[in-house]
Amino acid sequence: MIHRRHCLGLAAASALAPAFGGAARAQPIVYPDRPVRVVVPFAPLTRADLIARLLAARLSDMWGRRVVVENHKGAGGNIAAAEVAHAEPDGYTLLLASLDFAVNPFFYRSPGYDPVADFAPVSLLCSSPDIMVVPESSLARTVEEFIAHAKANPGRITFASWSLDTSEHLASELLKRSAHIEMTHIPYLGPAAAYNDVISARVDVMFGPANSALLLMRNGRLRGLAVTAATRRPWAPELPTVAESGLPDFEVTSWFALFAPARTPPEIAGKISADAARAVQDPDVVNQLDKLLIAALGSTPEQLGRHLKAEMDKWGPVITEMRPND
Repeated sequence: MIHRRHCLGLAAASALAPAFGGAARAQPIVYPDRPVRVVVPFAPLTRADLIARLLAARLSDMWGRRVVVENHKGAGGNIAAAEVAHAEPDGYTLLLASLDFAVNPFFYRSPGYDPVADFAPVSLLCSSPDIMVVPESSLARTVEEFIAHAKANPGRITFASWSLDTSEHLASELLKRSAHIEMTHIPYLGPAAAYNDVISARVDVMFGPANSALLLMRNGRLRGLAVTAATRRPWAPELPTVAESGLPDFEVTSWFALFAPARTPPEIAGKISADAARAVQDPDVVNQLDKLLIAALGSTPEQLGRHLKAEMDKWGPVITEMRPND
């Protein structure tokens, strides 16, 4: 026979069990307890690679664990993204993503990943605008003059870029769409060849990465018309934005962010996010990024998720218009 007092004890223990279980689950997570991989979709010495290595060095110091950068280039970033999408969702494999991550699903029928369904946002790390440049011999000294010249010469204006999924190419397409002008794309294998043909006036215009375009402007080899950021930049305050040059809401940036595989525990993603935001705001990291004309940011996973959606909503119609027969 079970005594009433014993029954009350069992009932009390049962009532307390969830509370104690909850307390156990609320214990601080132990992460990381082994090396962490950051997969970069591009070759060494690219901007994405340099950003990843700055971040990895700072996180390694903060965590006391190695953060290893691995370069898995190919297929416009799809190979690296697909690899991370199928990795164990434990926070030990991360992707250093950029704009191509958001737009490749519009360019490729089977990129091998879904940016939303297959990934957990972690942190928006940093961004950098492009600069709209023309030959020094160009008659256009402002964006407005360039647009007027293009409208007066339909089908005769050319623009350079070296990859369809870069901010530099997409900025040109957005300019066509926003200003209602015709421009013919001249593709190149890399930025050096593209710059050379704009310098020599074989091509009329291009959007170049801020650091390289500004250097050529300062050397008198190109003329800058505008910056693609939402506001003027301190390193070239004389350059207006494209938006203030008659095309409101025109904003294009190269951005870099951390993503983890979907189903990564939120507490782990949150810890990585907070630590990554601290890392990119470290004075030494900020100084190194400033030299590349890259602005340090840092965000919550929710903020990055909203940014990703906004970029996909923005570029989807532009890319669809680029490929009307697909």
